[in-house]
Amino acid sequence: MRADWQHFLARQGGRIEGGRLLDFGEPQAELSALGGGTVITDLSGFGLLSCNGEEAAKFLHSQLSNDINGLAADASLYAAYCSAKGRMLANFLVWQMADRFMLLLPEALLAPVRQRLGMFLLRAKAKIEDAGDDYVRIGIAGAQAAAILQEVVGDVPPAPHQVSQLAGGALIRLEQERFLLALEPTAAPDLWQALAARCTAVGSGCWEWLDIRAGIPWIGSATQEQFVPQMANMELIGGVSFKKGCYPGQEIVARTQYLGQIKRRMVLARIESSVAPVAGDALFGTDNGDQANGMIVNAQAAPDGGYDVLAVVQSTSLDGGVHLHSLAGPRLAILPLPYAS
Repeated sequence: MRADWQHFLARQGGRIEGGRLLDFGEPQAELSALGGGTVITDLSGFGLLSCNGEEAAKFLHSQLSNDINGLAADASLYAAYCSAKGRMLANFLVWQMADRFMLLLPEALLAPVRQRLGMFLLRAKAKIEDAGDDYVRIGIAGAQAAAILQEVVGDVPPAPHQVSQLAGGALIRLEQERFLLALEPTAAPDLWQALAARCTAVGSGCWEWLDIRAGIPWIGSATQEQFVPQMANMELIGGVSFKKGCYPGQEIVARTQYLGQIKRRMVLARIESSVAPVAGDALFGTDNGDQANGMIVNAQAAPDGGYDVLAVVQSTSLDGGVHLHSLAGPRLAILPLPYAS
């Protein structure tokens, strides 16, 4: 998080720790605001890579699971970055801004992913850079989000994954009445204040909960190389193209799809637990005994108590029940995802 932006948020009452916005002093009230209000938060917990140069599209197309060559200037998409074994090293939200492609991912993975992508640049006429200080990331969500942004910004994308280019930034519409603003630092404070006057300012964990409820996974340090994209529903959220050419792990991803070998799938679930679940926690099913049959992908406290999680589990275990940490641990209550699975 930029120092000047951190100081600005602190002046607004934000509590920040380790570059992450915890809350604005009332964490439970902020969680409750997700029930029907419109919220605004800082998204510095997500890093931002940029790729520019005349061969930037060609390079990213050769590395990621989605059709970067076909990405329009007014659109965004999800994409996975896989190992040669088809396991996800990271996943991104990708869009274009000015003369470069922007790749949003969890901040903790930015440096290693940038380094790994850089190893494959070779002679490509492209550069991979950390753009985190170039643009402030802000999230706005709720039933009135579009109307408020229309009033303040004036150019709101009409459908999910459409992008409006703004003076000094971009506005991306996501699923579930959510929006991402990427703004030049000089423009961010005034726009934040204009939006915050109409929204409830909340901690970044609230946005992570909204991602979970939208069924959008984020790979982190604890879950790298654990899942092929389909295990994390990446193809269901439009993050995999099965018509494009080769990329690392493409053969395994395609074989998994066409041979129907997806034995583990990501589910949305509620866990009532005295201990907060975290990404990487093991899951157990009665049909597997003491052998783990799944893993938590993302987890956050829910507004009405307990924890909501995205979890990759063995499909055959769902009927018998899936438990956190051990067969004696809390049972996952499976919830419906907001998209067809």
